[in-house]
Amino acid sequence: MSLRVSRHPLVQHKLGLLRRQDTSPWIFRRLVHELTLLLIYEATDDLRLRSEAVETPLEQTEVRTLSQRVGFAPILRAGLGMVEAALEMLPTADVRHLGMYRDHITLSPVEYYQRLTGTPPADVYLILDPMLATGQSAVHAVELLRRWGVSTVKFVGLIGAPEGADCLLGAFPDVDVHLAALDRQLNSSGYILPGLGDAGDRQFGTISL
Repeated sequence: MSLRVSRHPLVQHKLGLLRRQDTSPWIFRRLVHELTLLLIYEATDDLRLRSEAVETPLEQTEVRTLSQRVGFAPILRAGLGMVEAALEMLPTADVRHLGMYRDHITLSPVEYYQRLTGTPPADVYLILDPMLATGQSAVHAVELLRRWGVSTVKFVGLIGAPEGADCLLGAFPDVDVHLAALDRQLNSSGYILPGLGDAGDRQFGTISL
């Protein structure tokens, strides 16, 4: 299992602001953006590099550049709030949206959109979703990417539940999971406790819990 929960002070501070019930949607979106920047930084610390000769204004030197191509796979709709920040870190990354919603009775993911065609243009794909609750949507996302031909997949989220982490890593033990926090448990409706509510609703100001 490769579950990494960030202990960075800035991550913990911003997560505390994100949890607050009185945090407005626009501030919530900004915090999601800032947390994503920090988590993408941590989640990419093992990308491979290659040496390359370049000319500085004074002389030639060797520099290190990425040898792996990176892509992002945000799970709609909540994952949309993480895309802009991810692209700030890696502006040339491929982006493949995965449309799913959770059936409120079965808590299973219902797929409604994906466009994984041709050959994957990136070597590593990071699934973006603020919440890792039951883990079923994340598992389905990994399945889609693997069937497409992607061998290296990571998950980047803000808050996870132990049930979701166990589900994802039980199905795919080779997937690295990066979170800002691993919370206590799920409630009977599949929401993370203590959590922060519904990340999609809170980002976009729609109906709350």
